[in-house]
Amino acid sequence: MKATAEIQAIPIGAGVSVRREVQRAHELLKQSGLIIETHASGTNVEGDLAQILQVVERVHAVLHAEGTVRLITVVKLETRTDKVPTLAGKRL
Repeated sequence: MKATAEIQAIPIGAGVSVRREVQRAHELLKQSGLIIETHASGTNVEGDLAQILQVVERVHAVLHAEGTVRLITVVKLETRTDKVPTLAGKRL
């Protein structure tokens, strides 16, 4: 099933700056092969629903393994039955 999503990874307790952790999460999203578009508060992704969910799990596993103690991720998912959802179809 194809889907679009907005993913926002929020490291907690990593200090004042979380740039390293956010950049690492973005790097993992890029490596996933999903279509991605970064914006000020997160990353929009397009691809197979299972792959989107797997990359969210991977972000958590890798960041925890690299020392991030607490991580909250907000995911907005969209799936449709009338057509294939795309990021390009959402542009105004």
